[in-house]
Amino acid sequence: MKNKSNIRDVAAAAGVSVATVDRVLNKRPGVRAQTVAKVEAVLKQLSYRPDVYAARLSKNHSLRLVFVVPRGHNSFMDLLVEALHETAENLAYERCFIDIRFVDAFDGQAVAATLNSLTPEDGDGVAVVAPDAPLVAEAINGCIARGLRLVTLVSDLPSSSRQHFVGIDNVAAGRVAGRLLGRFCAGQCGSVALIAGSMTLRDHVERHLGCKQVLQAGFPNLKVLPVEEGQDLAEPTASAARELLNKHPDLIGIYNIGAGNRGLVKALREYPGRQIITIAHELTAISRQALVDGTFDAIICQDPAHEVRSAVRLLRSLCEGGEIVRSQERIRIEIFLHDNLP
Repeated sequence: MKNKSNIRDVAAAAGVSVATVDRVLNKRPGVRAQTVAKVEAVLKQLSYRPDVYAARLSKNHSLRLVFVVPRGHNSFMDLLVEALHETAENLAYERCFIDIRFVDAFDGQAVAATLNSLTPEDGDGVAVVAPDAPLVAEAINGCIARGLRLVTLVSDLPSSSRQHFVGIDNVAAGRVAGRLLGRFCAGQCGSVALIAGSMTLRDHVERHLGCKQVLQAGFPNLKVLPVEEGQDLAEPTASAARELLNKHPDLIGIYNIGAGNRGLVKALREYPGRQIITIAHELTAISRQALVDGTFDAIICQDPAHEVRSAVRLLRSLCEGGEIVRSQERIRIEIFLHDNLP
């Protein structure tokens, strides 16, 4: 395997000084067009990629990334924050630092206020779990206008000028849930319920849309009930599930679109005589045990550690002009049953 070319290799191959190569790389004036063309040809020939870590050290520059995430929200967000802390420790030696700002995920004003307070002095790049609200979109646009690089994380806001989304295809995730519900219900006739955290979150809206599309198109034996909201919290989700179970004796399936799985498990176990096909999201200690004991039938999962690493890579590329490898940043939808738990 070839050793990675460095700036001295480029200078030697082009017959110029290291300083000239540096000027070409950083697009500074003072180099003849013919020399620029020669250096750029050698750069391409040697597949040269700048070592941004070394550049930061030589310039005594630090890269600062701000992650705006929900405070004490749910088990999945806890895993996300845990991955952020672990990643921050690993990046510190590269002079890349992560600052975590906690907000209420359902409070658009709080998220917008946090984003509006950020300046280039606070960080070079921002990743935000954003509710779908016009004032949040405007706050994202303001960050971009102030020179910050910004990606949305887990829940997207494509109406804004955000530069990338890090997360799964949530419409596809909802379609997967609908297909699983339909297949597991095996031709039975009855009602199925969808419980979202909040329909102000775009990922929950998209999952609801995808699931409903599949059920209505492919499984006419199943009646889709109006969506309920559990605020991604245990007790509200438990209350929503109990109300559904009490009100609809023909209920045969539940899709929990967001979090609050602890509450859903609690409610389902209060009705041991009811056989409810249950699809939920994210592999946590609670959902794993529910899958093992048969309370849940399938878990649709995304890897929070992958999402954190992807957000960091994207922000670093956006801030430093690096290449974005889109296939590397694609977040996969994983499906876990009792039989394939990791």
